[in-house]
Amino acid sequence: MEYNPITVTDLNRYIKNKVDNDEYLNNILVKGEISNFKHHYTGHMYFTLKDENSLIKCIMFKTYTPNLKFVPRDGMKVMLLGTVSVFERDGVYQIYCKAMQEDGMGSLYTAYEELKNKLEKQGLFDKKYKKPIPKFPKCIGVLTASTGSVIRDIINVSTRRNPNCYIKLLPVPVQGKGASEKITEAIKIMNQYKLADVIILARGGGSLEDLWPFNEEIVANAIFESELPIISAVGHETDFTIADFVADLRAPTPSAAAELAVPNVTDLLHDLEKYNNRFKNALKKKIELMRLRYEKCIASRVFKEPLQKINERYVLIDMKVKQMHNSINNRIKDNKAKFTELITKLDTLSPLKTLARGYSLTTDSSGKVVNSVKKLNKDDELILKFQDGDANVKVI
Repeated sequence: MEYNPITVTDLNRYIKNKVDNDEYLNNILVKGEISNFKHHYTGHMYFTLKDENSLIKCIMFKTYTPNLKFVPRDGMKVMLLGTVSVFERDGVYQIYCKAMQEDGMGSLYTAYEELKNKLEKQGLFDKKYKKPIPKFPKCIGVLTASTGSVIRDIINVSTRRNPNCYIKLLPVPVQGKGASEKITEAIKIMNQYKLADVIILARGGGSLEDLWPFNEEIVANAIFESELPIISAVGHETDFTIADFVADLRAPTPSAAAELAVPNVTDLLHDLEKYNNRFKNALKKKIELMRLRYEKCIASRVFKEPLQKINERYVLIDMKVKQMHNSINNRIKDNKAKFTELITKLDTLSPLKTLARGYSLTTDSSGKVVNSVKKLNKDDELILKFQDGDANVKVI
């Protein structure tokens, strides 16, 4: 029997027609979990719908997206109504979604938002309560599952960055019933016995249901009341839990949390070497500056001719003494001139000058000047003062 080969396009078209003609696939209701969600700039939504064993690609054109009553995101469980068809070019089949609603997750999101708003109003998210992460912790406390990639990643990153930093694992369940109570108890034990310098609260990614223990109020209160600083590393980078908002620091992944908690010894040694070189250079410059100042001082005249300044002061003293003598002599000269002038004036007014011109001065026997004839009586004895002597006279 001879077969005629067909092209790939013909095969894909044949399969597409088969699928399109299946009434069951033209209007099908499917439930699953969203992953790899992307809201394209054109308005179309591309995502994968998966369960525990399988996945299928989905697309929702922008014609139908305005009818959505929620914002789709990875990890959400939904029910969607659509048509299964084959994309002929790539030979893949996918669901062309017409409608979609949350499947049992609405209550969790509502509870999440309500608790978030409540705790935010109470101030549990306030930055002023955030404790600083120690720069050089000696011991890192890790609260996560005892097995899995999370603890291995934290150990690998921590030991690579600082082999001398101890890691204390306190195993806790990170999902399921009772996990929140175990996490709360572990945080209290870490604080009660001061088992570490900083705590990393971590787990891998998952759906909102899987991450729910980290959205419980008792866990949020335990983180807030913790005296030890806590780094939250729950889920993937796009996942945000209540624990992330309350914690003192949020890390996008457990590996990033280890990097934030443990300083890199290589970087520290590099910084120390850099500071050491800067100190040496600064010290060399200081020594060179002091040497130049010393040489300048040694070369100055003070050291070469130590008495020069003293001799200069002696000369200055001599000049000041000479100025004082000149000042005193000038003052004496001026006073002598004034004295001579006053003597001349006094001599001009002296009675002796009058006597020298032929006048005489008449006084009684007591020396009192007689300036009127009316004061004279017969036989009064008077004294006449002349320029060259006195003469006793008697009134006739």
